Amino acid sequence: SSRERSDKDRGDRFERGERFDKGELFDRSDRSDRARPLITKRSYSKETEDRSREREAHIPQEAVRKVASMTEQRDRSKESTKREIPAPTATVASSKPSMSEDELEKKSKAIIEEYLHINDMKEALQCVVELNSQTLLFIFVRNGIESTLERSTIAREHMGLLLYQLVKAGTLPKEQYYKGVLEVLEVAEDMEIDIPHIWLYLAEIITPVLLEGGILMGELFRELTKPLVVIGKAGILLAEILGLLCKGMSHKKAGALWKESGLSWKEFLSKDQDINKFITEKELEYTTGNETETPCIKDLSPAELDTTLTKLLNENSSDQKIFDWIEANFNDQQTSSNTFVRTLMSTVCHSAIISENPCRVDVNIIHARAKLLQKYLSDEAKELQALYALQALVVKLDQPPNLLRMFFDALYDEDVIKEEPFYKWESSKDPAEQQGKGVALKSVTAFFTWLREAEDESDN
Repeated sequence: SSRERSDKDRGDRFERGERFDKGELFDRSDRSDRARPLITKRSYSKETEDRSREREAHIPQEAVRKVASMTEQRDRSKESTKREIPAPTATVASSKPSMSEDELEKKSKAIIEEYLHINDMKEALQCVVELNSQTLLFIFVRNGIESTLERSTIAREHMGLLLYQLVKAGTLPKEQYYKGVLEVLEVAEDMEIDIPHIWLYLAEIITPVLLEGGILMGELFRELTKPLVVIGKAGILLAEILGLLCKGMSHKKAGALWKESGLSWKEFLSKDQDINKFITEKELEYTTGNETETPCIKDLSPAELDTTLTKLLNENSSDQKIFDWIEANFNDQQTSSNTFVRTLMSTVCHSAIISENPCRVDVNIIHARAKLLQKYLSDEAKELQALYALQALVVKLDQPPNLLRMFFDALYDEDVIKEEPFYKWESSKDPAEQQGKGVALKSVTAFFTWLREAEDESDN
């Protein structure tokens, strides 16, 4: 449904919002290389936030007690197994006294809650560094998972991205990451009755660490499934992780990562389990298929691209199906071209227009296709080209009132276009992009006013 938001509405949502530099993820490995600031202002629809809050408000009490009891279960497990904390790495030197586990737990919870509330990645990373307790960071990892397990998907993605950034920066040793995750995995089966989708929720938190600079697939999968193989849950968790991974990359690429890691389903499934049946049921054939030769790339015209994309979008095809089609018909040079980017943007946005009087934007379609756009709008230059394409589309439609503003709202909310490309579009004097520019600028005056006010509030 479309949103008729006033400047105040957007400002209010910005203060409450839970948005973040999302991680395609997927294919956020592409976007992780972009020169974008770690701190971004995110607003998003009240409907999304309300649904998230409603879900949290209606968590069954048994599930809440289950999460709360995890610490007690871990304590009992520790008494029986007497796990040892890894020795500090040689690179860690501190003149400060060591923090107790209880102290670190309290500080971890405070950092996590603040991060989930204001989405300040840079601040959160610095706060973890200042804990100065690398040998106890498994507590931070464990609390991060427990704090988001029964929240929204967005919260879990945010937490996963924070852990990924900590691993990538070297602040969080891999051993500490593993220990924190494993403490949750060891009691996850007991929680499955109260939280049926727990394996998907855990996958949403774990998957980001597979991004470039994180942890290699083979190492991650083998470490995290150690307590799960014997109870028959390893395959389920890995299938969920691979499913999320394939939302941002082709099945072929995910399959290549699996094979390059030397992984085999025999490692993760019980001896009496039918491997072929499991692979078929979970649609994991891409992990076992033979590599095929690179297909002959066709030279499709923009019109042909538009026609096929429109057909795929109208059929409500999955992003993965569209990724696979694009990969089969275009090479990297072609998908990086302005022509491809503009055609993709125009086609997706056109599919989101509801032809009523007046025209309006179906923000649900923009939300559903955000990852598709993010994958190919991989830098600010491409985002600017996408805005030019959107301007041309609206001009072609005789500039229906408020249509461009609704698109700007939705594209910003979904992290498809960030602040700087919007400003570059606003100030652009490119002669080739001036048709209808004056009217277009007037129609989005309120958007830019809000954007600057929100930026000023953030700076203050």
